[in-house]
Amino acid sequence: MSGEPDERRGWLARLRAGLQRSSSRLSDGIGAIFSGRRLDAATLEELEELMIMSDLGVDVAERVSRTLSSRRLGTDVSADEIREALASEIAEILEPVAMPLAIDPSRRPHVILVVGVNGSGKTTTIGKLARLFRAEGRSVMLAAGDTFRAAAIDQLRIWGERSGVPVIARDPGSDAASLAFEAIDAARAQDADILIIDTAGRLQNRDDLMQQLQKVIRVIAKQDETAPHDCLLVLDATTGQNALSQVETFRNLCAVSGLVITKLDGSARGGVLVALAERFGLPVHAVGVGEGEDDLRPFEAREFARGLVGMDG
Repeated sequence: MSGEPDERRGWLARLRAGLQRSSSRLSDGIGAIFSGRRLDAATLEELEELMIMSDLGVDVAERVSRTLSSRRLGTDVSADEIREALASEIAEILEPVAMPLAIDPSRRPHVILVVGVNGSGKTTTIGKLARLFRAEGRSVMLAAGDTFRAAAIDQLRIWGERSGVPVIARDPGSDAASLAFEAIDAARAQDADILIIDTAGRLQNRDDLMQQLQKVIRVIAKQDETAPHDCLLVLDATTGQNALSQVETFRNLCAVSGLVITKLDGSARGGVLVALAERFGLPVHAVGVGEGEDDLRPFEAREFARGLVGMDG
């Protein structure tokens, strides 16, 4: 890593620190299982249970177990060898989904709709994405579509001021679909590269709220039949396996195109990202490991995999 820019090294250090609670469970558990023992049916079963308890999911646990069984069954293995093999297998699962969010310059604006349940970190994620896009030299506009919460509107306005980005907002209680329609008009008038639309937090078991979200999507499509061009689902890593049901529901309702995973630093459940990749194969565009303005970055599969099992880059 000596040739890497200081900024990237700092981010990777924060990622590893953020994953520490998740990695301690895996790394310590592997150390306990493979302390002077060979790889046999009993140790494989213990390893599978550890991976499932670490939110990697049953499918991932079985996949790793099969791979280790075919290559090393009956041989003496060290805990570090198992960690290395697990990191390699996790990276193989994650690499196909590690995709930066691609902006189509032919679409002006490129419309990004951001969805998720209450408390997942949508509004903060939007502010951080706006900063990233501005740093790339793109013009950005935000729409405060969470019209249910005055605090969300105020929060997005603050992010807009920080980033020098205009925010389209109305009074709390206004119609979110009408706001989205107005925001697209405004973004076109200003020839903005990107329009990011916030939405109210929705519990996936509330049909009325989900119908309102579908109304927003229909109205956006009336303005541009190809929009929204991206529908990002923001997931809170601390929810663990519940994230899987959230993806199922939102994907069926609003054609989720990619994921952003937040709060990895506050969770021992970072392994759920691997379960999500294995089951859905949706692009993971970015991960967040803190509340700071620069704590959301594009997802890097290999570094995440090694951090998850407690290994240095």
